[in-house]
Amino acid sequence: MFEPRSYTEADKKAQEILASMTLDEKITYIGGEHMFFIRPVPRLNIKEVFMADATQGIHIRKDVPDLDLKNYLPEKSTAFPCPLLLAATWNPDLSYKYAEAIGEECRTSGIGILLGPGMNIYRHAQCGRNFEYFGEDPFLVSRMIEAYVKGLQSTGTVATLKHFAANNTDYFRRKSNSVVDERTLHEIYLPAFKAGIDAGAKAVMTAYNLLNGEWCGQSKYVITESLRKRLGFQWLVMTDWWSVWDGEKVAKSGQDLEMPYAVALQNAQQLIEDGKVSEEDIDRMVLSILRTYFVMKLDKREKIPEYRNKFDQHEAVALQTAREGIVLLKNEDNILPIKDNTGSILLTGEYVEKLARGGGSAEVEGYNNRFMLDELKNEFGDRLHYVKDPTVEQIKDADIVLCNVGTFDSEGWDRPFALPADQEERMLRCDENNSNTIVIVTSGSGIQMTGWNDKAKAIIYAWYGGQTGNTALAEILTGKINPSGKLPITIEKEFKDSPGYGYIPEGESLYTGWNDDEEKKRPVYDIHYKEGIFVGYRWYEKNNIEPLYPFGHGLSYTTFEYKDLRISPETFKEDDTVTISFTLINTGTTSGSETAQVYIEDVECTHPRPSKELKGFKKVQLDPGESKTVTVKLNKKAFSFWNPDKKKWVVENGSFVVHVGASSRNIRLTKEIKLQ
Repeated sequence: MFEPRSYTEADKKAQEILASMTLDEKITYIGGEHMFFIRPVPRLNIKEVFMADATQGIHIRKDVPDLDLKNYLPEKSTAFPCPLLLAATWNPDLSYKYAEAIGEECRTSGIGILLGPGMNIYRHAQCGRNFEYFGEDPFLVSRMIEAYVKGLQSTGTVATLKHFAANNTDYFRRKSNSVVDERTLHEIYLPAFKAGIDAGAKAVMTAYNLLNGEWCGQSKYVITESLRKRLGFQWLVMTDWWSVWDGEKVAKSGQDLEMPYAVALQNAQQLIEDGKVSEEDIDRMVLSILRTYFVMKLDKREKIPEYRNKFDQHEAVALQTAREGIVLLKNEDNILPIKDNTGSILLTGEYVEKLARGGGSAEVEGYNNRFMLDELKNEFGDRLHYVKDPTVEQIKDADIVLCNVGTFDSEGWDRPFALPADQEERMLRCDENNSNTIVIVTSGSGIQMTGWNDKAKAIIYAWYGGQTGNTALAEILTGKINPSGKLPITIEKEFKDSPGYGYIPEGESLYTGWNDDEEKKRPVYDIHYKEGIFVGYRWYEKNNIEPLYPFGHGLSYTTFEYKDLRISPETFKEDDTVTISFTLINTGTTSGSETAQVYIEDVECTHPRPSKELKGFKKVQLDPGESKTVTVKLNKKAFSFWNPDKKKWVVENGSFVVHVGASSRNIRLTKEIKLQ
């Protein structure tokens, strides 16, 4: 287990180096080089530091100009399931193992800083980077992120929390201005960053977008006031790549490092000479980088060759993640698991012979990639027949149809909620001509399913499963694995139902592919977060909008009963710990895991609050007939809200209702308690 230096020791070393640096060395140090490096200072024995993308594994780059990265990158890297699938496991222990494995792969090579985890809240389904993040609920995201940070940094690899803050679209992202009130920031968009900071994260990356009128990477409000003062972050802050414009603002904002090069800061010497920036401003930036360098012992960092022997273990973690994160949305007549005596199975779809994955900086190629066709052939043998574009007759002749639909989501652009027309047409053709159609969705976000949802016999949300995801999918289809994933998002019926609907400027439309030239030409546009704190399930319940599938939903091949809700004390004081316990019973015939969810409702409040807020959960494994007592403890924070008038977290006396259930809309137990 890696042990960092103390703040005091790291600061002392950083101060000593700073005192020996020339002004020219300082100015050079605050801009990156070779796209992914913190510069060395050879005269003072300060080593270069290499950074690599991203949250779901190591992106092995082949396109960095003027530099061969073979000495810095591993020969291979495990393609883990996307973070949104990881969030669907509702298993923080697995998040730790997932990140620990990635950190170990970083240690086989020259990677000192991983440019992840990403943790921007899922505000709407069209965001191209949703697959890189952990869902719509700040409590769930926080619990997964704190475990991820601890797992990654246990290997001595620096975790980078990104993208700070309110970066919820990739539609001309550098020109999007997120207009968000302070309460919404504190309750929805900042808690995961706070959790990561409290878990010890040593780097933060600022976002491309503007927040309330100023680009995040050069905003004193964003970096100094919010990140450093309110959230308590005291380590390295870096820009996202090519995301700042004004060197004076950058130097005075609290920012430390401009990546990938000094562009806004290229005239730092002139800014100092003109009196717009002081040498003390530059010293602060350098000191922060050096302090982080020393606290994580990057000065003594060496490769750990024995971790190369752990790739099989890492692949096992990836497989277990997929097993626990695939979500069974629908299972009419218990058509799943597919029975041994089932006759012909027709397989069709978009990602049958190629791996479904997201693009951009988060893309991880993987090794030993397993394709859906091969894995299902291994399970079903000659009963399985693959036809990319089947005829009506072929569909009708099959005993079961497995129809895969999916999307390619990527950094750089947003994608439509609706499926591409050819996929929608194929899906409808299967649904309309075979009543035993099972849908397999491979996507990094929610998609529109209303055209065929009711007719489909079963729907499996397989997300982007990484290199082993199709193995887990095959195991779930056959019943070797009982699905236990729960949605970390709400899937709406129509995109117009979403709280993020209408974010694209009037008269404009989505594009595909990197569109940097057009982005440079266009003006800044505002995205007003009018829904405030009512994001995700909070929005749908507040507005009485029935979603297609609610947050927290996920079926199993067995059934569970909740009973005997007990709360102590039922009348409590502000600083008391409230203990919630109940009995969970597997009432079916198959072993399985259930994630029991605890939501809190504030009945009497001076400010609007959601009808439910997730404040606890436990994933429990039970054999048939087995029962366990589940206990969740809640502290003051679980009952608090951000009071915009007092500018702090407050908790008010009055009645609260505890809701316990299998999803945000499947509440099994309730009890009222009172704070006095």
